[in-house]
Amino acid sequence: MIAILAPLLFMLAQPPIQPQAQPPVPQAFTYRFEEVKRSVLRWPGGDQAQERKVAKGDQALTGDGVKTGWWGQALLSVPERQARFEVYANTQVKLAGGEPGVLLVLTQGRIKAFFQHLTEGAPAERRVAVPGALLAVRGTRYGVEVDSEGKSTLVVFEGVVEVLRPGPGLEPVQVRAGQWTTFGPGRAPKVEAIPARGFGERAWGQGLRPEGPANANALAVLGTLPGRGLGLGRSHR
Repeated sequence: MIAILAPLLFMLAQPPIQPQAQPPVPQAFTYRFEEVKRSVLRWPGGDQAQERKVAKGDQALTGDGVKTGWWGQALLSVPERQARFEVYANTQVKLAGGEPGVLLVLTQGRIKAFFQHLTEGAPAERRVAVPGALLAVRGTRYGVEVDSEGKSTLVVFEGVVEVLRPGPGLEPVQVRAGQWTTFGPGRAPKVEAIPARGFGERAWGQGLRPEGPANANALAVLGTLPGRGLGLGRSHR
């Protein structure tokens, strides 16, 4: 009898097996293409083999990829989070990511983001991911661009953006309206005032950068150029 019970007693004496931690599951959001210009493609579930052309009014799902062509642009809205993203030409994004609260992952190209004020919840509920950092906001308008080397340029037009970098001891860096910064993997943000007089959302939509004197002539003639944006203006509030 003792020989029969011994294996059972041994098993009961062992500590319980702890379940393995599961990776975070992206929250499901509804994405709507409010405006579409020229070539805009969607990859359902991120599968490029399933590539399809996007039209105004189409919807997309968490995990989809979106790519704009040479002259393509799209205005994406996320009604659940009161967020809109203007996706400019030659840009690639993923809708939502593995981090909680991430609405958009910008892998390359340029966007402009607009977030209405939420009455409930924490600022971290609405984030944009770029290489090496997360951008957390509340009631903010900003532009961000990622180049082919993974360096990000962030320009804040309204409100405050927190640049959250992974790693021990790395404090969030705040970028306020009228400021800009560049950063990337292994490169800390250095916040500066926008030096180019007159640089704003329209200049960003024209593909300009806030470095200053080099853009002086381009900024001077913006009034004579047709707007390239899709209307991500204050009328959308």
